[in-house]
Amino acid sequence: MQQHLDRLTSIDASFLHQEGRASHMHIGGVLIFDGPPPAFEDYLDHVRGRLHLVPRYRQKLATPPLQTGRPLWVDDPDFNLEYHVRHTALPAPGSEEQLLLLVSRLASQRLDRSKPLWEMWLVEGLSDGRFAVISKTHHALVDGISGVDLATVLFDLSPDGTAGGADTRDDLEPWSPQPEPSGADLVLAGARGAVRTAVGLTARTLGAAARPSSSAAVLKDAAEGLGELVWAGLNPAPDTPLNVEIGPHRRYVAVRQRLADYKEVKDTLGGTVNDVVLTVVSGALADWLHARGVQTRGLEMRALVPVSVRGAAARGALGNQLTVMRGPLPVYIDDPVTRLRFVRHAMDGLKESKQAVGAATLTAMNDLAPPTILAQASRLNFSTRLFNLLVTNVPGPQAPLYVLGRQLRDLFPVAFLPENHALAIAIMSYNGSLDFGLLADYDAMPDVALVGEGIDRALAELLAAARGVEVEELTRSRSRSEVAVGSDPEISPIVPTNRRRARSGPASDMRAAKRSSGRSRARTPRS
Repeated sequence: MQQHLDRLTSIDASFLHQEGRASHMHIGGVLIFDGPPPAFEDYLDHVRGRLHLVPRYRQKLATPPLQTGRPLWVDDPDFNLEYHVRHTALPAPGSEEQLLLLVSRLASQRLDRSKPLWEMWLVEGLSDGRFAVISKTHHALVDGISGVDLATVLFDLSPDGTAGGADTRDDLEPWSPQPEPSGADLVLAGARGAVRTAVGLTARTLGAAARPSSSAAVLKDAAEGLGELVWAGLNPAPDTPLNVEIGPHRRYVAVRQRLADYKEVKDTLGGTVNDVVLTVVSGALADWLHARGVQTRGLEMRALVPVSVRGAAARGALGNQLTVMRGPLPVYIDDPVTRLRFVRHAMDGLKESKQAVGAATLTAMNDLAPPTILAQASRLNFSTRLFNLLVTNVPGPQAPLYVLGRQLRDLFPVAFLPENHALAIAIMSYNGSLDFGLLADYDAMPDVALVGEGIDRALAELLAAARGVEVEELTRSRSRSEVAVGSDPEISPIVPTNRRRARSGPASDMRAAKRSSGRSRARTPRS
């Protein structure tokens, strides 16, 4: 239940502490729909009619005086839906390349912490009679799994507007915010939250004392898990071109793939869909590193793989209920089948290990930590010593969704970049598709499109191995079938094909002025 004066969990607060000038902690999605866009007023009314199901979307952050506790969620008395839901259009011809360029720019801008931490754009003018919705939500508000649950609030299960169990009555009373709290109210609410946490910890301790045998096993698992986390810290991830200082600007590339292809590979060659995903990402990164002239012999990169610990009873609740594992990316293995076998065995070992238990134990310990200690702990969680990039695979709904009668065709996720991490790969399945969203630092990865191309190539290699055919034969077969059904097999990268700088325009004028200023300073005699 989302209430006024709820205290942020330690995980939610850690995403606030991690945010900086260059590291934006929002996530989102790019949603492409068939059919003409709805009128903007109709779309606003549609969102307004569902907001009562997610009260947190009308709440903002409030910090107790002198940072005496974690921030709290409070009702925003100045909430304005028209600020959060915006309307824009692509210029002709409305290509997907233009849409992804818009996504890149929006991902480069931090959310305003003085308001509820979400924004949404209704985008008209997409080619082939389509439109798009771009969403952006702070990670402190929602994790990937609960974000999928919110689709049942924002989307319908049929074109006639039947919502998935959501209460969409038109006779709801107008929303009335709670009074804005004073500093004393915030301190008191934070203290109540801390007491509840301590009481919960005490209850768990007393319960453990009543079950000494099972409690001993739990403590043993927790200790082993903490030990494995310490060992992971002592064995840092390798230095790669991904782990450099980043700026605030982003590039975004999307890749369309089919979930059935991943299931075919795992059914034939073994493993899980997530194992196949990590194998494909490994192959794509290996190609990218080779293109940069980086030797991959003996190089095993590490991916931070979020794992949801959200139970069935908590589905639909906002906030983060996550832990993480550090998965292997064996870019040194050339053979795709051998690479998959390595990833499969390594992930099986991680699942049997206590790494996730150790991470969950640290999270529980952080619940009692003061804000200054929590801020330091959150920086350790995102350290480049632990991982090279974020790879998150979120299962989405496997049935078509609709907004005002228009069917959702594509759902591309947008992740976030921690400090000194130039690439994050998010994957989401929806209605038979498996869509990749690659978010990259603008300056560090002008060649991010190569990673997108490598994802297609790595999957083709695995499919060819599963079917016992050559990659070229498989590629020709798929190309003929895709053209025959009139599908759009790939999204153009936002990086232009011509990499040379333009010789005219505002950017060229700025460069010329800078060169002229530099020459003038060089000619000025020193006194």
